[in-house]
Amino acid sequence: MDIEDQSDLCFPQLGNISCRKTTPNLFESFFFMVLLPITCIFTVLLNLLVIISISHFRQLYTTTNLLLLSLAVSDVLVGLVGIPVVIIQSTSCWFLGDIVCRLMNYLAFICQSASIGNMVLISADRFVAICDPLHYTVKVTVKKIQLCICLCWLASVIHCGIVLKDHLAHHEIYNTCLGECVHGIDIIWGILDIIVNFLIPLATIVILYTRVFVVAVSQARALRSQGKCFKLQNSAPFRVKRSELKAAKTLGIVVLVFLVCFCPYNIASLVVYDENVINYIVYLFGLNACVNPLIYAVFYPCFRRAFKHIVTLRILQPGSCEANIL
Repeated sequence: MDIEDQSDLCFPQLGNISCRKTTPNLFESFFFMVLLPITCIFTVLLNLLVIISISHFRQLYTTTNLLLLSLAVSDVLVGLVGIPVVIIQSTSCWFLGDIVCRLMNYLAFICQSASIGNMVLISADRFVAICDPLHYTVKVTVKKIQLCICLCWLASVIHCGIVLKDHLAHHEIYNTCLGECVHGIDIIWGILDIIVNFLIPLATIVILYTRVFVVAVSQARALRSQGKCFKLQNSAPFRVKRSELKAAKTLGIVVLVFLVCFCPYNIASLVVYDENVINYIVYLFGLNACVNPLIYAVFYPCFRRAFKHIVTLRILQPGSCEANIL
């Protein structure tokens, strides 16, 4: 191999065992060097706002918001780990070493799995709140939610460790040359991952939210009819029910957006074998992590006020955690 041929190698001194540098076209350059980094930055910043808001303001420390906090943590990790890995893999050689490659891919899978688990928990939370409101405060407590969140993350860590066992133990068999960082999954474990991380959660979310939707519609009609007959629109019981219905609607939008962004990736992983195509579809998953905080800001005035307190640095004032943002 002459010197000219070696100039486009990731490691010229290693000759034929080195990967060649990628040369993205104009569209790929814009997508991977502009669009993805911008999405990555906004994903991290917006979800940090959610994490700080729920952690700092006491009025936001509710059972449902704890689930949103867990989801925001997984979304931040998508911005810090998942998207940067895709950018590096698609635009340059991998110079960070084999161990970092394994770790980054492992963390990216954990983020994805934890996000799915959080969506199932959010759907279950809304199911109990709407379908069994009288027992909601008994069945859903802060300690139970904290336990469910811990189990969700622990299950994600264990599941991803099992699925990526070969990748973590024998990473070199999936790389065709030095300077490459790809993940590989055995066909059997891949099928298990599709079942556990896609089909079962998808069916659970659809079933729970279908039930929530049916009950929410019937309750909304009942509220309207009772309000017309008894003029009790402003009574406390009805306000509580309206707030639960609004929460169900908002979180339903979050779940729907998640499914729209999540399903194409899993379907593509089954029928598409072009790594570049899959990377474009992965962008939907990263975009979902960026969109979630915007949904909260649009539909929850309390989050808008909390974000404003953070951006204007009013949270640095003494006693700001007790501020009225509801």
